[in-house]
Amino acid sequence: MSYAIIRNDKLTRVDAQGSYIHNDRRSKGHSNKDIDPTRTHLNFWCKKNELTYIKEFDKMKKEYDLKGTIRSNSNIMCEMMITSDNAFFDKIGLEETKRYFKESYKFVCNYKNLGEKYIVSAAVHLDETTPHMHLVYIPVIHTKDKEGKDIDKICCRDFWKGRDSYRQLQNAFHKYITSKGFDLERGLPVEETGAKHEKIEDLKKLTNFENTKKVLDNIKLELPETPDINDIKLIKLNREKVENEIIKPKDDKIMELYQENLKLHNELTKQVNLVNKAEKYQKERDSILADNKELNNKVKDLEHEYKKKINTLDLRFENRKRQLEEEFANKEFDIDYKYKSKIRSLEKENNHLHKIIDKFYVTIEKFIDWICHKFGIGESKELVRNFEEETHSFIDPQKQLEHEEREKEWDLEI
Repeated sequence: MSYAIIRNDKLTRVDAQGSYIHNDRRSKGHSNKDIDPTRTHLNFWCKKNELTYIKEFDKMKKEYDLKGTIRSNSNIMCEMMITSDNAFFDKIGLEETKRYFKESYKFVCNYKNLGEKYIVSAAVHLDETTPHMHLVYIPVIHTKDKEGKDIDKICCRDFWKGRDSYRQLQNAFHKYITSKGFDLERGLPVEETGAKHEKIEDLKKLTNFENTKKVLDNIKLELPETPDINDIKLIKLNREKVENEIIKPKDDKIMELYQENLKLHNELTKQVNLVNKAEKYQKERDSILADNKELNNKVKDLEHEYKKKINTLDLRFENRKRQLEEEFANKEFDIDYKYKSKIRSLEKENNHLHKIIDKFYVTIEKFIDWICHKFGIGESKELVRNFEEETHSFIDPQKQLEHEEREKEWDLEI
């Protein structure tokens, strides 16, 4: 019986780039020997990405205003691998195979209310040993923020919250896909089987693979020929006795051995198929690890270039900062010098005016005393007082200015 197989993996930015290269067949020379380039044209997409997975993620995060704290090592996407076995796909044919993946795509779009818009890519590979689909999506949960507003948030941990989250996925997928007319058994998740990844060499030793293949190739399933009693002339008289005591027990033994041989053949076939599949997955894993190693090297090179540019920019910034500080200090010094020079000039001019005014006061007083003495006019103070009363003017310029200001105020009030 064939199984409905669905698995989920979490992807960081580095993982997502490796998946993109493999899923979109971006590598020039495939390290995965199970890929048949002459069949790659048969591959198709249930949803085709326009950009790389990373650029699609950045674009969708901005376009749909997705919340969530994203660090350099965060799981930003997930990838589901959906398939069955070759016997199932050979049985249903190409058109039903395509329908199987299209229905699987619809299932994931609606699973946990995800939404088709958060599917990044869904590539179906028909150019490998077994047909399968790589479906990459952003694990978005629909929740509320601290203020109670509805938001869409990227959170792989909460999307797959709970120990039985993958068991629920298996149950839901099996129920859905069988309801669409596909006769499949429920696949078993790793958490139920307890299976773990084994190296191909270890698995071959464990199953005695090489010897098993030889035994399997040498097994003959045809029944051996048995002697025809009619050809044995010497025992014609005792035919019934010979048949019951010799021939029939041998025939029964041969049939028993034949049935055991069939069971052994089936068991050995299962072992060989298991190793073949494991070897295929090992090749895929080696290919992914090689791609990841190459990507890690590229990331390290980019980080090195980035640090060099940052250091260069920092140095330029510091030099420019010092240059501006020096220019500012020079300008500040020039302005301060000019300001102080102007103050000194004004103070000098002010002192000169004070001397002129003081000299003018002394001269006026001498002039008034001289007039009074010359023409026999009483005291100078009386003369000044009479002048001020008759002319409404003051000898003291300060008093004269105050008087004029009061007259202006009186005119305005009138």
